[in-house]
Amino acid sequence: MTELIRTAIRVEGIVQGVGFRPFVYTAATGLGLSGFVGNDVDGVFIEVEGPEAAVSEFLEVLQRDAPPLARIDRVTSRAVPPTGAASFAIAASDPASGSRPRRTLVSADTATCADCLRELADPADRRFGYPFINCTNCGPRFTIVRDVPYDRTLTTMAPFSMCERCAAEYHDPADRRFHAQPTCCPACGPRLTLRDAAGRAMPGDPVARAAELLGRGHVLAVKGLGGYHLAVDAACEEATASLRARKHREDKPFAVLVADLAAARRLGQVSAADAGLLTSAGRPIVLLPRQPGAPVAAAAAPGNRQLGVMLPYTPLHHLLARSAARAMVLTSGNVSDEPIAYHDGDALERLGGIADVFLTHDRAIHIRTDDSVARTFRGRPMLIRRSRGYVPEPITVARPFPRPVLACGAELKNTFCLAKHGRAFVSHHIGDLENAETLRSFTEGIEHFRRLFEIDPQVVAHDLHPEYLSTKYAVELAGVDLLPVQHHHAHVASCLADNGADGPVIGVAFDGTGYGTDGTIWGGEFLVADLASSERGGHLAPVPMPGGAAAIRQPWRMAAAYLHAACPGAAPDQLDVMRRNRARWPAVLAMASRGVNSPMTSSAGRLFDAAASILGVRDAINYEGQAAIELEQLAEPGETGTYPAGIEEGHPFRVRGGDLVRAIVDDLAAGTAAGVIAARFHHGVAALIEAGCLLLRERTGLGTVALSGGVFQNTLLLHRTVSRLEARGFAVLVHSRVPCNDGGISLGQAVIAGARDRLAPGSDRHDGP
Repeated sequence: MTELIRTAIRVEGIVQGVGFRPFVYTAATGLGLSGFVGNDVDGVFIEVEGPEAAVSEFLEVLQRDAPPLARIDRVTSRAVPPTGAASFAIAASDPASGSRPRRTLVSADTATCADCLRELADPADRRFGYPFINCTNCGPRFTIVRDVPYDRTLTTMAPFSMCERCAAEYHDPADRRFHAQPTCCPACGPRLTLRDAAGRAMPGDPVARAAELLGRGHVLAVKGLGGYHLAVDAACEEATASLRARKHREDKPFAVLVADLAAARRLGQVSAADAGLLTSAGRPIVLLPRQPGAPVAAAAAPGNRQLGVMLPYTPLHHLLARSAARAMVLTSGNVSDEPIAYHDGDALERLGGIADVFLTHDRAIHIRTDDSVARTFRGRPMLIRRSRGYVPEPITVARPFPRPVLACGAELKNTFCLAKHGRAFVSHHIGDLENAETLRSFTEGIEHFRRLFEIDPQVVAHDLHPEYLSTKYAVELAGVDLLPVQHHHAHVASCLADNGADGPVIGVAFDGTGYGTDGTIWGGEFLVADLASSERGGHLAPVPMPGGAAAIRQPWRMAAAYLHAACPGAAPDQLDVMRRNRARWPAVLAMASRGVNSPMTSSAGRLFDAAASILGVRDAINYEGQAAIELEQLAEPGETGTYPAGIEEGHPFRVRGGDLVRAIVDDLAAGTAAGVIAARFHHGVAALIEAGCLLLRERTGLGTVALSGGVFQNTLLLHRTVSRLEARGFAVLVHSRVPCNDGGISLGQAVIAGARDRLAPGSDRHDGP
């Protein structure tokens, strides 16, 4: 008789709400094993009993053939005494598990799978045309979860009692909807309603009527997974311009939703990597080079060579796209600078003056989550905004955090990060912490993550800037160790963590603003850094910012500062930028010269602003980074010329960004086309980065460069910089999983806190594997 063994198995990772238990059930019964599988706060627990060969094969299958949405971090097993059980069962979830800390993970919201789409389109299926169809492989997760373990009673689906047929599917281990917590159908699930701007229900089929109104130029508010969107016909100039005016969003590009990949290719140039990103389970907005003559209103992305394109990710989006049969602008449901609306009453109040009609439903959203934004770089995804579809899946780090950490992030594009064991949970996109509503979203998000992942931080990392609301939040917390982290060190550390590296590296952190250790505004930094420490090896030569924050909103002020430094003999009105701003030019120069409200800055972002203004791109901006973005758009693709910039030796060295400004002035005087000048400027910035890295390699022997900061969202600059550095023999690290902009700062702060904790006395203790 074959000897039977019994093995207890623990599986940690994203293994709840992704069809893991039915997968285990099918695998175990297929191998003739007895035992059970269940969920608890640690993840999934399993016991299998049978012949040793079958148990060994089961352990291989467990990791090799896991469901597509599962993310297995760790599998542990141990021998236990056989019980003689004759069958395999799915055990009830254990919501308490004694006093053990939670280690279970929650899946991100996931785009509708192919099986559900087939049912959605099948007139013979009972869920035909039902906008809330889902299964274990797709549907809402993070945005409906109130607590763990991930069971229906702890989600916003709790008010909807399953009908008999849905309950039968839910309890059948062989069914695709076995223990799919949002399982529902037209008989028992959420319902769709079309309402007017006053909140009154409108007659007719909600989707068909909404599509009809969309085609007639109306602005539609649509309740999505993580909040409300505003939608208009993307080809209709009048409707798109009207949406801009009502939303108070003057120039920033809108995203466009299309029905499928073929429609996306009519709007943008889609590489194989882009196609993979567009159709991925996360379904981000993907930035694509715009097709000539793309049928999209000029007001959708004014003056932009790129379009942000997305595919439907909920059944409702699929139904609406199919019924409308047109591309739709789909943008966040908010007034400019406010958080996205996600509560129904709040949406009616805040969006009532923008939307003509509301396509809404009665399933609550527990936590607001904006759409993610991405592009590809050298065939890899490059996230620009990490949110819906990616959060709250953790970033796994190589070395565990000795103590739980909260990192509060920066001021702009804020995210926070809670970290414990070997995982860092970077939050969804919060936005710019500049008003009470966004700050409330920040604080509520932290409390939700703390509860969801049972992380009670003992170390709180924050930016050096004393006036950031995230810093003020941190310093008001009691009973924690505070760790101030320099902004650009956090950028470089974020890039290291994104790449699973510890350093040391040459870190190039180029962005708009960051508080320096000397109290000035940094932003064009060459650092020698690892996760625990950094030293300023070099930087762009500082210039004044006349008017302080006003110089960010009005790039012509930076043009004045750079021109005064680089071309001190320039005659009044010699350049168009001087003539356009002649009334205020002398006063701004006097302010800068006397140092009145003119902090010194080494910011690369401000150098780009100066160049853009001198070239006539833009003297004032309506959104962050607009001048630099439009300068990149202006650059002539075929131009190869490069402006040189000198380096002033020292510790740290200084790179003369003003040399590029002087070259711009000389080329303008020679009648060189603005597009050619813009390209040469970009190439010059790449060349000065190369020169700075070469100098630091001579001084330190380091051969790896980490590129971070919002300036590296500029793909022209990024391609040129990486190519130059690689040609010089450097290994180059760039961002992929978290943004290079300030959305990645919180991860950098967290891993710095962990690294410094490991170096502190008593660092032999740690908080788990």
